[in-house]
Amino acid sequence: MTSAIPPTRIGPETFAWGTRTYVMGILNITPDSFSGDGLLATYEPAAAADPVAAAVATARRMVAEGADLLDIGGESTRPGHAAVSAEAEAARVVPVIAAVRAALPSTPISVDTTKVRVAELAIDAGADLINDVWGVGPDEDLARLAATRGLPLVVMHNRAEPVYADLMGEIVGELRAAVERAVRLGVARGDVIVDPGFGFGKTAEHNLVVLRDLAALSTLGRPILLGASRKSTLGKVLDLPADQRLEATLATTALGIANGADLVRVHDVEANVRVARMTDAVVRGSWHPDDLS
Repeated sequence: MTSAIPPTRIGPETFAWGTRTYVMGILNITPDSFSGDGLLATYEPAAAADPVAAAVATARRMVAEGADLLDIGGESTRPGHAAVSAEAEAARVVPVIAAVRAALPSTPISVDTTKVRVAELAIDAGADLINDVWGVGPDEDLARLAATRGLPLVVMHNRAEPVYADLMGEIVGELRAAVERAVRLGVARGDVIVDPGFGFGKTAEHNLVVLRDLAALSTLGRPILLGASRKSTLGKVLDLPADQRLEATLATTALGIANGADLVRVHDVEANVRVARMTDAVVRGSWHPDDLS
């Protein structure tokens, strides 16, 4: 399987869409991540005491396991999460981004935020990509910032209430409008990545449809990012807590790639990299045996 989507430069690396699936490792610098991996959690005293060192160690491990880029965020997006001020969020993520950039200069870094001030400081510290979980919302500030700084932008679908008349039609339509707005504001079309927002403004049933019909997003002509790792829908289907959802996550990775995902955002990098490579061998024909003759 090949892609007509041109490559995208994200910081020090070029992402050649369609040649293989890329893996984004998640670094949550929070005390209340839904997945239980927040580096400020009270039950992780060593990490909470020195989150920068813990984040750098985690980042090194993820890259060694095959992560192509790292997504760093300082505010939980789980339902009912505690709101964080821009100052507090920046205090969490900016030192981590600076330290990870120094430790891993050849690894692209994404900042996961909805606040323009946090994104500005993160970019100054070394972030190469803005990941906006409200990419279809009314605020244009992050898209303007991406345009001004010449950075790629992830626009994710989200909604305050999970009410739809035409689920995939509305997701595609709202993402298309978000892409066009970003382009109008000055973001290069080739720098926009779309995310259907698995787990955001959708019921569990909606999320399963999104995964099944992910290929509908291909009409947007942009790379597709899928973030289903450890999400509550997986727990509802299997009746399992977040720390026991690895196999379910791996299933979404394989199915997502088969349905058009170019990039997967995950907590468990090594296992997902292996699944991505195996799925790519089937879906993209990316594996070629050595000539043994």
